[in-house]
Amino acid sequence: MRSELCIFDLATDAVQVLLAHDGHIEAPNWHPDGYLIVNGGGRLFRVPLADPELLPIDTGFALACNNDHGISPDGRRLVISDRSRTEGSCIYTLPVAGGVPKRVTDALPSYWHGWSPDGTTLAYVGRRDGPFALFTCPLAGGEESCVTDAFDHIDGPDYSPDGAWIWFNGERDGAVDLWRIRPDGTDLQRMTDDTRVNWFPHPSPDGAHVLYLAYPAGTQGHPGGMDVTLCLMPAAGGAARDVISLHGGQGTINVPCWSPDGGRFAFMRFVP
Repeated sequence: MRSELCIFDLATDAVQVLLAHDGHIEAPNWHPDGYLIVNGGGRLFRVPLADPELLPIDTGFALACNNDHGISPDGRRLVISDRSRTEGSCIYTLPVAGGVPKRVTDALPSYWHGWSPDGTTLAYVGRRDGPFALFTCPLAGGEESCVTDAFDHIDGPDYSPDGAWIWFNGERDGAVDLWRIRPDGTDLQRMTDDTRVNWFPHPSPDGAHVLYLAYPAGTQGHPGGMDVTLCLMPAAGGAARDVISLHGGQGTINVPCWSPDGGRFAFMRFVP
């Protein structure tokens, strides 16, 4: 399999293949200092925009990182989801240049997806006594708060740039749509209502759009190796437009991937 790390430009609808890799890499984040972060084989890598190559990031003992990783709002820290020392995925933070991971979540499994704009809170999904639910906890760790568990499955929570909403994909009665909710668990709103299976909403930093991944109707879970579509909808809600179709799914945009100015986003596509 070849993995293509790509950038989409909203102003021109042009796609740039930044890096083609004969192997499997996933889930790009965009650092304001001009590089992307991806994962592959349980490790994290930095990819400079100016001179693209895979540069390993030191994650200490954490050598089983999955594709739920990200960058703090101030660009100084990384958050990872890793199972090197636990039976299930656990959330850690570490310096952006690499270093020793510091554990955040006590309960397992926990999969990170969002960082509040003020830098104080992490949003993630986890399974406790029932289906996967949406949780938050302080960056320093401690008691977690369940924002909502009123779904058959929840994934992909990501904050709006003003911190007023947490977007996520939620499954009810076999339908997977995008939803948003206040961080205190109030004012739940359904944001898509169509036949496709919609995952991983990412509000743009400029507050204009929400990027998401649409699977064909009837898709179960969020598999890879599918023909999928990346879509943009207004941040306030409304009709979405398809921006690009590709071969991908799992690993394409699992985590926040916008450029800091909201004019571009990074994504993965895969060539069998």
